[in-house]
Amino acid sequence: MKPPLKFGPEQRYDVIVCGAGHAGVEAALAASRRGADVLLLTGNVDTIGQMSCNPAIGGQAKGHMVREIDALGGEMGVNTDTTAIQFRLLNASKGPAVRGPRAQCDKKAYQFRLKHVIELQPNLTLFQAMVEGLIFESDGVAGVKTSFGIDFYGKTVVVTTGTFLRGLMHIGDKKNEGGRLGDFSARGLSGSFLEAGIELQRLKTGTPPRILGSSIDFSQCERQDGDADPTFFGFYDTRLGEEMFHVEQLPDDSPALNRLFHVEQFGQRKLGWRPGQDQVSCWTTETTEQTADTVRTNLHRSALYAGEIEGVGPRYCPSIEDKFVKFADKATHKVYLEPEGRNTDEWYVNGVSTSLPFDVQLDMMRSIQGLANVVMLRPAYAVEYDFAPPTQLFPSLESKKVANLFFAGQINGTSGYEEAAGQGLVAGVNAVAKVRGEDPLVIGRDEAYIGVLIDDLVTKGTREPYRMFTSRAEHRLLFNHGSAEIRLLEKVKAFGLVDAERLARMEDKATAVKFWTEELERVRIRGGLAGDMVRKHDDLSDVELPPNFLAQSEPVQQEVLNRVKYKGYLEREEKHIARLRNLEKVKVPAGLDFLQVRGLRKESAIKLNEVQPRTLAQAGRISGVNPADISLLLVAFQSASSK
Repeated sequence: MKPPLKFGPEQRYDVIVCGAGHAGVEAALAASRRGADVLLLTGNVDTIGQMSCNPAIGGQAKGHMVREIDALGGEMGVNTDTTAIQFRLLNASKGPAVRGPRAQCDKKAYQFRLKHVIELQPNLTLFQAMVEGLIFESDGVAGVKTSFGIDFYGKTVVVTTGTFLRGLMHIGDKKNEGGRLGDFSARGLSGSFLEAGIELQRLKTGTPPRILGSSIDFSQCERQDGDADPTFFGFYDTRLGEEMFHVEQLPDDSPALNRLFHVEQFGQRKLGWRPGQDQVSCWTTETTEQTADTVRTNLHRSALYAGEIEGVGPRYCPSIEDKFVKFADKATHKVYLEPEGRNTDEWYVNGVSTSLPFDVQLDMMRSIQGLANVVMLRPAYAVEYDFAPPTQLFPSLESKKVANLFFAGQINGTSGYEEAAGQGLVAGVNAVAKVRGEDPLVIGRDEAYIGVLIDDLVTKGTREPYRMFTSRAEHRLLFNHGSAEIRLLEKVKAFGLVDAERLARMEDKATAVKFWTEELERVRIRGGLAGDMVRKHDDLSDVELPPNFLAQSEPVQQEVLNRVKYKGYLEREEKHIARLRNLEKVKVPAGLDFLQVRGLRKESAIKLNEVQPRTLAQAGRISGVNPADISLLLVAFQSASSK
């Protein structure tokens, strides 16, 4: 039985989550799975986990993050696998560190399954209400005010409002309030943040038109099929046991398969289907010279180029206007046509984000190869929204200005479902840690892409929608997507993020990987040491590896072979990390006024005071702080400690 709603200051939730997008659902699930009493508030329960832009998950670095989310007990990986309609492994021909799994999902199935998971989750109460303001007590947050006049009280509050804070949509010179086409704009909450001294700025994002697939001339497009042997996001070797890793080999009536994908709970079944079955095709096409002419002729009618948009847009996902202006030397640009689901004819036109008026959009779309007779279902639009510069947060994602208040997702200046989900999970875990008086979950830059993401946000901030790339991670050689469970095992164990059965399997897996990584450097096979043979041969089919090793699960074998093959590179990376850890050990005194540190440049002192780094290593990552500043701080700290 779900508990009834609780009202008033005498009945407080442990955690209140505001917003049920990709950050909000992971925050609420992570907190409730840790045993906390959680309330999830959303303006519309029918849009939980909605894929407002492309219904795709993963890609380079992003796919790695989804596997990290799965390793940490999150839901995004399994939800993607069970609602995906196409799987592709990007960079499959390159090294393991940069191979990124990606999946095109059925956007409604993804949304409905996630809503059902929320509804079935113990300790989690879902309620539809617009959050209009915060309730403060002393120097901290104590709850939220809603549009229904109902106040809810909580020991912590996690804000995951996406693009809805004073959201304003642009189609040419037409403006409509809303964080998403067909949805509302949250106005009151921004006032609460400003009242609390939290700085807000504006960002902009956009989305392409949606069209009918039946109006596409596929004979003029290039087909793009999914992988015959899909790479999934969930770690099913530890969820189901090592012998069951290949879920496609399980019979339809397998209890293990049913346990994972069709869980009977309260007499109901979770939605979704067998991962990898009945994959669909995507297609590619190109713009034409006529497309370029149409866009350039009508630039003055674009909200972006007419000066109607105040917010800064994403540099790495430019509008079609930006593409033809900033990359004028390119005659054409690639366009990806991607289905939005199995039971709809709606297609997503990837690569044609715009804020041009509808009539121009229609002319532009019909100039693209294969789209001469296109029928548009929804116009493209740009949306502006408030975000809170994330240097106002601790690495736990708790506000420095207001105690017990956490932020996750696009409100922190990020773009992308994966970045939002990773932050949401960490914020949910740490909201519970704050309630229980525990140390927070802080993931290092040398441990995961999620660690890089959060450290970049709270240390450097962002002036544009932040997107994760492999190039942002200086230790990316250690981050192949298959190693996420092993990399994050100690965090999982410390915070109880998975059940005891899965944790035991994760530990067994880590033990097997360690043993065989060392054993292959000791055991001799035909030709010499097994490790030498692995490094010498790109094709291992002729290498007679030990039978006991080949009896291990495929994930264990792959991780061991990666570690053995790239041993020299990985050892060099580990030595570099060890040197950096010395600076991580040097703690910065809490509340230190850097303007009082003798000899420190004023510019550096101001930036250090703004971020308030926890360690000397974090101080060194702040933009504008140079090595000379760090050397001076090290001397100052050592001098102070010797007195």
